[in-house]
Amino acid sequence: MSSPHPPRVLVLADRSRHDVASVLQDLEADLAKWASTVQHENSTTDATLPIDIDLAVVVGGDGAMISQARRLVGLDIPLVGINCGRLGFLAPFDVDSLRACANEVFSNAPPIRHHMLMEVLHESAGNTQTSIAVNDAVVAAGPPYRMIELALRIGGVEGPHMRGDGLIVASPTGSTAHNLSAGGPIIGPGVDALVVSPLAPQSLAFRPIVMDAEQGVELEVVRGNDGTTLVIDGQQLSPLAQGDRIVVRRHHQTIPLVTRADEPFWRILLDRMRWAVPPVLR
Repeated sequence: MSSPHPPRVLVLADRSRHDVASVLQDLEADLAKWASTVQHENSTTDATLPIDIDLAVVVGGDGAMISQARRLVGLDIPLVGINCGRLGFLAPFDVDSLRACANEVFSNAPPIRHHMLMEVLHESAGNTQTSIAVNDAVVAAGPPYRMIELALRIGGVEGPHMRGDGLIVASPTGSTAHNLSAGGPIIGPGVDALVVSPLAPQSLAFRPIVMDAEQGVELEVVRGNDGTTLVIDGQQLSPLAQGDRIVVRRHHQTIPLVTRADEPFWRILLDRMRWAVPPVLR
């Protein structure tokens, strides 16, 4: 933000949630003090967002941050996440920490980390649908839950056929989500890469791979189920049929998230995700 005045703030929140409404009530006077103007928008609607804002405050959890990040793509508006969920990986603030960091967060140069986004192209029966993913694009087997088969191409080069329960293509941001649960690696937020992780592969040799985000990965459904689905960020679902083609690659835009200076990425892994915590010895 280059303007010398206090930021113009947009608050995005689902006020039907009691915990969200409580946070908003607690912060109402503070936001009026920290910002030059405060506008409110219900985060559950698809209404056009105002563009005369400098900072977007998202009250909710990681899911709210992901959905609002997709809405704000291209506007270059930093997002401040206030966590009312469980983990708060993308929403690092609570009421107390926001007040403690208010001078930095609501300044003309808040601490920002740019997160890579993914572009997901789904070609089906001659039609192409393009989506944006913050965390991941997952091909899930779906009912009747028989093993599916996917053909992979990386950088235009024919790859293996994957047989199993599906496949995850994750961004660095999403590497700590479904990908991590499936045995994939953690990727630092500044790394320009994608991680491809199979779900219950038939082959013992099919292991997760970290690859160049620019090249991207192409998947083709060789054999699927009636319920085989493309799932984007756990929020957008598209049915898949035999012959459908999915391309996942780096999006040309990034999303700026306001960070806590006292909680860098590796500290989040240690404190919130309990990374490398040793077993309890008796």
